[in-house]
Amino acid sequence: MFNSPELPDCFYHGQPVLISPSIPTRSHSLYLSNLDDQKFLRFSIKYLYLFKKSVSLDILKYSLSKVLVDYYPLAGRLRTSKEDDQKLEVDCNGEGAVFAEAFMDITAEQFLEHSRKPNRSWRKLLYRVEAQSFLDIPPLVVQLTNLRCGGMILCTGINHCLCDGIGTSQFLQAWAHITTKPNLDLPILPLPVHTRYVLKPRNPPQVTFPHPSYVRNAPRKDSEPLGLNHFLQSQPLVPTSLTFTTSHILHLKRQCVPSLKCTTFETLASHTWRSWVRSLDLPSALNVKLLFSVNVRKKLIPEMPQGYYGNGFVLGCAQTFVKDLVSNNLHHGIKLVQQAKSSLSDDYVRSMIDLLEDKTVKTDLSASLVISQWSKLGLEDLEFGEAGKPLHMGPLTSDIYCLFLPVIGDAEAVTVLLSLPESVIGKFEYYMKEDYWEKEAKGNGFHQENGLM
Repeated sequence: MFNSPELPDCFYHGQPVLISPSIPTRSHSLYLSNLDDQKFLRFSIKYLYLFKKSVSLDILKYSLSKVLVDYYPLAGRLRTSKEDDQKLEVDCNGEGAVFAEAFMDITAEQFLEHSRKPNRSWRKLLYRVEAQSFLDIPPLVVQLTNLRCGGMILCTGINHCLCDGIGTSQFLQAWAHITTKPNLDLPILPLPVHTRYVLKPRNPPQVTFPHPSYVRNAPRKDSEPLGLNHFLQSQPLVPTSLTFTTSHILHLKRQCVPSLKCTTFETLASHTWRSWVRSLDLPSALNVKLLFSVNVRKKLIPEMPQGYYGNGFVLGCAQTFVKDLVSNNLHHGIKLVQQAKSSLSDDYVRSMIDLLEDKTVKTDLSASLVISQWSKLGLEDLEFGEAGKPLHMGPLTSDIYCLFLPVIGDAEAVTVLLSLPESVIGKFEYYMKEDYWEKEAKGNGFHQENGLM
C-alpha cells in the first residue's frame, strides 16, 4: 500500500517520441526580446496537473501536433545568435516537442493524500532530457503518466525564454481546447503573436531610470562576504506550503495601520516578504529587496497585442532596510509594493529593456525574495477533454523563489509555496501564522504542510 510522500517509480512505455506540427510550418529564426533571454529566465517552467480520468494517448499526441501548428516555435530549438553569442533566438525548424508516456502504480487519491507538495521524487513525473546545456533541451517537454485508478498526471516543461506565465497558460488552454474536440478544426483564440519586436531596444539605448531589480556583474573580492542568496542555495531546502483563504487575507489587511486600500497580492506579498526577512535574522542595516512579477502588456504605449505569449512581465522592486520592514506593521511593506508597481510606466519599461543590452547586468538576487504569481492566470481552469478539470495544479519542484498558487475550488484563496533551509523553516511558518493562526485555523481550515526537499 502506498503511504509515503515519496512516489514509486515510473515505468516508461518505450522511448519518448518527437511531436511535430501536423502540417509544415514556417522555417525561420525567431528573435527573442531582452526580457525573454535574460539569464534569470534560462530554465523551464514545470507544471504538474492531476486528473481523475485519463485522455487517450493518441488524442493527446494528435491535439498537440495540431496546436503546434499555431505555436510552432515551441517545436523548434533554442540557439545563440550568429551576430551576438550573448543573444538567444529560436530556430523554428519544426523538429518537435518531446512526449513521454509512463505508468505509476498509485491512485489520484493517494497522490493528493500523501504528496500535497513537491518533493524530489516528483521529478520522475517529467522526462529528463539528457543535454549538454540548457540550449540543448527542447522548448517543450511533456510526460503523460497513467495511474492505477484510471487517472493521469500531465507534466509539461516549457522554456521560460519563449513564454511567461500568461503565455504558458494561453498555450495550455489552446491545447486543452483542441483536445476536447480533436476531430473538429476549432479556431484558437486568441491567435498567438510570435514577433517580439514590440520590445526591441532603442538605438542607442536610453537608460533614463534607476533599475534596482538589476546589478552589474562584478567579480567578488576575496574580502567580501558571501551573500544571503549564496547562504540559502548552499543548504538543503525544505518546502513549505501555506494556504490563505479570503478571511485570512482580510485579517491581514486589518493589520495594516493606518488602513490602506490594497489588493490581495500587495497584502500577501508584503506579509510573506516581512516573514521571510524576520525568519532569517538578518542585520538590521541590510537593504533587502522584494522582486515580483508584473504584467506590462497593457502598460506599454501602444499596448502589446492580444495573444502575445512571450515574456511580457518585468520585476517590480520594493526595497528597504531590515529594521524598517520588521519594526513596522504591514502598512510599510504594502506602500513599498504599491510604489514599485506604480513606477512601471512605458518609459520605465523601455529604459529597463535598454539596460538589458548591457550583458554584464543581472537580476539582483543577493538579498532578495522573488515572488512569481501563478494565481489569476487561469492555469487551474484547464479542461482536457474527457479528463475534465484537474484535481490538483502546481509546480513540479520548489526552490527559493516563492510562488503564489491558485487553489482549485476557491478562486479567491492563494497558496504560498517556497523553500528555505531547515534551520529557519519553523520560524518562517510561525511569522506567517502569527497570533491569529490558532483562532482562524479552527474555523476556516487553514492548511499547512512541510516536507524535506
